[in-house]
Amino acid sequence: MDPWSDEALIEAERRLPSGSRRVFVRGLELIGSVGVYEHEHRYEQRVVVSLDLEVRDDYDGISDEISQVYDYDLAIRAAKDAVASGHFNLIETLAERIASACLADRRVRRVRVRVEKPDVLPSCAAVGIEIERHRSVY
Repeated sequence: MDPWSDEALIEAERRLPSGSRRVFVRGLELIGSVGVYEHEHRYEQRVVVSLDLEVRDDYDGISDEISQVYDYDLAIRAAKDAVASGHFNLIETLAERIASACLADRRVRRVRVRVEKPDVLPSCAAVGIEIERHRSVY
């Protein structure tokens, strides 16, 4: 193939790393079944999820069309669906489920998931965990 043909140039451009954009969701309050204690199995509780995603940015800055960017509603839906999917003994497991769902979209390069339980201890605002997962190949 001619290295200067339109086809070759398009292929070369496709292989170049594109920019990235940070998409975040902070403090999404959900109700779910999480915990190892008996009362946590019986009663749902508040769970606060925050997400920070690095996504491939191919947006041209002109089109002003939602289809041209990663829609944060996708990340919100991933968190809501995971929390609603059943009981989790560990918030770590819930966080992993959310991270996997976010990374299922090929545009997502990295995701940080924070899961907090704000009503566990009266002496603190929340307890929780945070994980970061990334796609090994962009």
